[in-house]
Parts: sequence; C-alpha cells; structure tokens
Amino acid sequence: MVVLTGAGISAESGIKTFRDSDGLWEGYNIADVASPRGWRKDPQVVLDFYNMRRHDVKKAQPNAAHIGLAELEAHYDVHIITQNIDDLHERAGSTKVLHLHGEIVKMRSEKSDTKTYPYTNDIKLGDKAPDGGQLRPHIVWFEEPVPMIEVAIPILYEADIFVLIGTSLVVYPAAGLVDYVKESVKKYVIDKKIPPVKRYKNVIPIELPATEGMAELKRILLG
Repeated sequence: MVVLTGAGISAESGIKTFRDSDGLWEGYNIADVASPRGWRKDPQVVLDFYNMRRHDVKKAQPNAAHIGLAELEAHYDVHIITQNIDDLHERAGSTKVLHLHGEIVKMRSEKSDTKTYPYTNDIKLGDKAPDGGQLRPHIVWFEEPVPMIEVAIPILYEADIFVLIGTSLVVYPAAGLVDYVKESVKKYVIDKKIPPVKRYKNVIPIELPATEGMAELKRILLG
C-alpha cells in the first residue's frame, strides 16, 4: 500500500497550511520565507518563521488519520510519501515515511542538501554547520529541486493499493506522482473536497475529512 499525504491530514492536528489565505501565513509573504531569494534577502526573517513552525509542530499531536495509517501496517506493507514537513506520521508509529519537501525536525548547511542534523533548538544567525555554512531548516523551498521525487517514483509504480489523503494535487512536481500508479490499481482518494482525479481509472472517492475518511477506508479494506 502506497499512501500520498498532504496538508489536509495534518490540518486536523492544528497544523496550518501555506494555502490558508492568499499567499500570506500569519503576516508573512510566502515568497519571503519559502524561497532561496527570501533567504538571501533576509535570512533572519526566514529563521524566525521556521523556528515558529517547529514549535507549532512540537505542540501538535498525531490525529486519528495518522494513527489509522500506522495501524494499517499490521495488515499491509505501508509506504507513506508525504508532502508535509511535520513528523506526525512518525510519531503516530508509521515506519516507512518519505518526506518530499523536507522535515522541520532537521536542519542542514546552506552549502549542502545531503547532510542533516537534528533541529532541536531555535536556529540563529551565526549557527554554523561543520562545513562552515549557515544552518538552515531542512526544507525544500519553492524554486529548489525536489530530489526525493526520484526515490518516490519507483515506490508508486510498485503499489498494489494507492491512497491519496488531504492533497489538492496542485503543487508540482508532487501532484504528478499519481501518474506513476498503474491504471489497474485501486486509488482511494480521501479529502473533504475531492481534487481533480477524473483522468485516473479505478478511483474510489471518500469525500470526508482525513480522520473520518481514514475510518471509512479501514472499514472498506478490513471490514
């Protein structure tokens, strides 16, 4: 079972999304805090923003949808591919989680995107990695490559069951990943507003919030 999750699964844990209101997030312009240009312009603003995001994630708890996915590991070989930067899947007990857009609980040097370090305290200007580069959150910003896409594609191609939860399918390249799931595979789509999936075959829509939708999915799969 391969599961692609987006912001909708964490929203019920109180994690706000980038798309909550017109490109602004708590007064921040997204371009200023989620792009290399924003980082070059004012790294302090970027660090302040992600320090707050990390605190928000720390306070949040996995919800019934996260926990339900973890429980499905008793019945399936579950692989989760998430667009989310939080660690709620892991805290719920899921063991195979691939983060497409990075992880708020990790940081890295601005000189390298491969070596990461635990992000447990606020990052400050002047905090350096061993290679001398300023530490930054381990987050894939807009206009940056998404290297984990190449890891995700073969996982999707091998799916026997596919589940899509809480993603609008508008952020690329992640939105294109569904194209790699075989036509013959059943595709369960859980969202309170079903995204555009008409071009895919064998789609089973579950038009509910993530927590309710996960309960319905378990009822369908496990009886």
